[in-house]
Amino acid sequence: MYAAIGIVILLVMVFGGFAITGGALEPVMHAIPHEMLIIGGAALGATVAGNSLHELKAIGGGLAKVFKGPRHTKQDHMDAIALTTKLMKLLRSEGPVALESHVQEPENSPLFAEYPRVLANKPLVALICDTLTLIVVSSGTLETHAVEEVMDNAMKTHFHELHEPQHALQSLADALPALGIVAAVLGVVKTMGSIDEPPSVLGGMIGSALVGTFLGVLLAYGIVGPLASRLKQVLEADEQIFHAVKQVIIASLNGYPQPLVVESARSGLGHAFRPGLSELLDSLRSR
Repeated sequence: MYAAIGIVILLVMVFGGFAITGGALEPVMHAIPHEMLIIGGAALGATVAGNSLHELKAIGGGLAKVFKGPRHTKQDHMDAIALTTKLMKLLRSEGPVALESHVQEPENSPLFAEYPRVLANKPLVALICDTLTLIVVSSGTLETHAVEEVMDNAMKTHFHELHEPQHALQSLADALPALGIVAAVLGVVKTMGSIDEPPSVLGGMIGSALVGTFLGVLLAYGIVGPLASRLKQVLEADEQIFHAVKQVIIASLNGYPQPLVVESARSGLGHAFRPGLSELLDSLRSR
């Protein structure tokens, strides 16, 4: 939502400020479609050339995330911590055999069923279940640091894939000023081919060429660059729930008491998603 508001403010202030200071919008508006055809077409071509079909689809999904905001709510973080805490408590009290059915078939697990939004998050469920399956098949003999290393590697791979659209958008933002210059150079070439025209005509043609440079810079630093930065913020916010789950598993394997396990996960969350400790402990008791 704020991304859309910001773009509207940007356009109003840039073009409105230009008009208020006496600038004529008509020549700019006349040139924009032609310059955008060159700049936009070149940007589209470069993006297609530099990415696979999977990554191109991911860019569209990434733009949707910019306008939707973070996927996980405060309640989602509470649920993920509570579910993982219960699974680790079951492992500690009843052993690996009691945990096996829950992590092998989470869709049929009564524990997972208590948290449907967590269950719907396939990457998060995979992290929980794959990690706990390793513990189950090893009968709990794995070293804690080894489990942590496996989880870190899994999260690193997942996060790298999530950030591919953000990197693509940032690369596009970096390229747009140069593509604007390309459009401007072509406009100058066109002008030079009409050098025998009167100054009023040449002035309009040169002005149209300069609009290409203007659009390249405006799109790069006013729209695409900020969208890439916002996408990075959203993705980093969505990563926090994975780190919280990891903290619960590692702290439990280290033998910490439940309140300390919960606090180790809760304290790593950003303020926008961090529940109170009492609130989280009450949530665990109520289910």
